[in-house]
Amino acid sequence: MAISEEALRQIVQSVVANVEKELGGGELQKETSTPTAKALAPVKMKTVTQVPENTAVVGAQGSDGVFADMRSAVEQAAEAQALFVKEISVSERTRILEAIKKIVTEKKRFLAEQVVEETKLGSVEDKVKKHELVVMKTPGVEDLRTEAVSGDDGLTITEYAPFGVIGSVTPVTNPTTTIINNSLSMLAAGNSVVFNVHPSSKRTCQVLIRYLNKAIIEAGGPANLITMVAEPSLETLEILARHPKVRLLVGTGGPGLVRSLLQSGKKAIGAGAGNPPVIVDETADLANAAKSIILGASFDHNILCIAEKEVFVMEEAADELIYHFLEEGAYMLGKDDLERVMSLVLKEDKRDPGAAAGCTLNPAKKYHVSKEWVGQSAEKILRAIGIEKQGVKLLICETDFDHPFVQLEQMMPVLPLVRTATFEEAVEKAVFAERGNRHTAVIHSKNVDRMTAFARAIETTIFVKNASSLAGVGFGGEGHTTMSIAGPTGEGVTSARTFTRKRRCVLAEGGFRIIG
Repeated sequence: MAISEEALRQIVQSVVANVEKELGGGELQKETSTPTAKALAPVKMKTVTQVPENTAVVGAQGSDGVFADMRSAVEQAAEAQALFVKEISVSERTRILEAIKKIVTEKKRFLAEQVVEETKLGSVEDKVKKHELVVMKTPGVEDLRTEAVSGDDGLTITEYAPFGVIGSVTPVTNPTTTIINNSLSMLAAGNSVVFNVHPSSKRTCQVLIRYLNKAIIEAGGPANLITMVAEPSLETLEILARHPKVRLLVGTGGPGLVRSLLQSGKKAIGAGAGNPPVIVDETADLANAAKSIILGASFDHNILCIAEKEVFVMEEAADELIYHFLEEGAYMLGKDDLERVMSLVLKEDKRDPGAAAGCTLNPAKKYHVSKEWVGQSAEKILRAIGIEKQGVKLLICETDFDHPFVQLEQMMPVLPLVRTATFEEAVEKAVFAERGNRHTAVIHSKNVDRMTAFARAIETTIFVKNASSLAGVGFGGEGHTTMSIAGPTGEGVTSARTFTRKRRCVLAEGGFRIIG
């Protein structure tokens, strides 16, 4: 006879209660006691040397997550992950994550100062805020919501299981916050992670990895759940990408990095570049628009990929928007100032030796951003062109649509404004400037139809309305945060669930039949 509805309900409750254990390993494991009734048992504890706060240690041998060679980093991470899922339940992972958050909170200013000192990019105060953001708004195991479907034919459960070892590549723009955010999400999902960090941030990242491993071990977790190679390079990245024990690759960086990971033959999650446009129309609250745009475009000197990079403003709103920009402390670059800034922060691409040199046949000049000015402050840029002005966070300028500041992701606090005659023109130009990255876009308008039209045209992973771009990652907005926005590969704003494999567990109706 068919199983009763009440009996099936009880079975569903029983199975769901035990699914948590299955997430950690291949088979259901017997529960000996509740997580709250026992302390976490230490797993292969290793002695961790006290991390010095005045310097980073280079060339470590891997006793605390930092390895001299990539193969060892992967092998040890694989061993740690096997212990992690065997000895620690899903709910117990929370204690590991809380230990990571605690040490990051304690060391957030030190880490921010070290990152700025080593990379020469961004603002210490804003980096402190980014460390706070990833601690407060990175989801944990609560993101792994089990799905259960029951009916006449039995019970089906869809669960989120770990990949195993994840290889992660981090950018110079957000080195420590990407490590922290990735680690919290990946460990919540039951994985271990091996980092190939940007070489220009390796010293600070080594210190951070040591802190995180020390915190994990003290919370009862295995050593080397989070590892890195001491001297990252293209060669170590190749080893990481090809290693048979690395099951998933995650890269945060430019389009070249994402392409290389996708060519590895493994599943890859890519967080690529962006050139986020902003549209401001005549219906917008222009005072709020100016304030919000300055907040996003000046934060950490504009090195975030989500930050506003160019503004398309309708003609009838342009003058008032500029007025509010100036009221909020932006500095307007005149024609001569703009030319000097261009000469400072842009480099003209080398001409093809075979190209025509005549005036009428000479194509428009092409530029690339000078690396030494990426992530530098507005005040520093002004000083370099002979202007002393205190308290300036953002430089604004009026330009044509084809200006390099519009077409390039310059990643510095210089924001071009382009006037448009119609909203349709603004949308067309914004879509072109975004270059199909499908990363982030912003609109300031009270017209819902226009918001919808722009969203459909731009198709970005993050779309912000009437707020700073930072709201798109939970900074002054609802929702969780991430430092790996996977637009190119479609996963979007990543979280613990992103770094899992879906598994379906099916119990057929016949298994419930009562023989009598």
